[in-house]
Amino acid sequence: MKRLKGKPAVMKRLRVATCQFSVEGSISHNYHEIVRLMREAASGGAEVAHFSESALSGYAGVDIPDSACIDWNELKLATRDIQALARELRLWVLLGSTHPLSGKNKPHNSVYVINARGELVERYDKRFCTGQIDPDATFDLRYYSPGNRNSVFSLRGIRCGILICFDYRFPELFRELKRQNVQVLFHSFHNARKSVVRDPSYNIWKTIVPATMSCRAAENHFWISANNSSTRPSCWPSFAVRPDGAIVGKLRLHQPGCMITEFDVSDKYFDAPRHWRENAMRGIFHSGRIVDDPRSSDPRCL
Repeated sequence: MKRLKGKPAVMKRLRVATCQFSVEGSISHNYHEIVRLMREAASGGAEVAHFSESALSGYAGVDIPDSACIDWNELKLATRDIQALARELRLWVLLGSTHPLSGKNKPHNSVYVINARGELVERYDKRFCTGQIDPDATFDLRYYSPGNRNSVFSLRGIRCGILICFDYRFPELFRELKRQNVQVLFHSFHNARKSVVRDPSYNIWKTIVPATMSCRAAENHFWISANNSSTRPSCWPSFAVRPDGAIVGKLRLHQPGCMITEFDVSDKYFDAPRHWRENAMRGIFHSGRIVDDPRSSDPRCL
């Protein structure tokens, strides 16, 4: 009897362009850099181009004095032009920018999700805006209103999520995205131009950001595209992380660039906690079977 073969497993892959350039206080400058990198991403076969925090508008308190300096009409027109180019190139775009609110409310620090038809389909607003710690630091809360929701969307059947910069310090956000079955995370940073400490030679971020992203990828088993402004001094260059925590590519420090990585979301990568992760997310913090033994329950016995 002839053995029937099952259908081959469908391999899901996403070609991601992690893009960086020197984000400035000029919307026109930023727009032209974004357009150039979108075309480079599309010509390289990317399906999505990922840009850094505040890439189009500039970052309040760093690239521009505050959000009152933003020409909102120019920003809207530039965004619409980027949408039109996304439609022309059939390219998804994750666009860092500033999102105005009503009345006297401070704007959001946001990433817009533009699909390959040029439609704005989702927006993530930075949830953990930095507060006043050091007088030389940039305080997001001085310029921005924090967001209050996750943003998850599907791209070619792959679940994607978004975070922005300081959000990386809060593993709870990553776990929430894992609960929503996220497979690819787009994390936009602006860790450049102005040191957040008084000593410019101190740069813990070149160590802590890649290390944290590797940890977040491995503990949640998803891909991460982490990008940054390449403005001098930039604390670290943009990079991509595999679900097993390995950094699989990075751009050059202080140099504009477009790095295309194929994100394979199959189960081929090592995932040590996979058998206990769901239990841990439900508050069951052990593996195996708990034994009923007085020598186990008494912490004072030898």
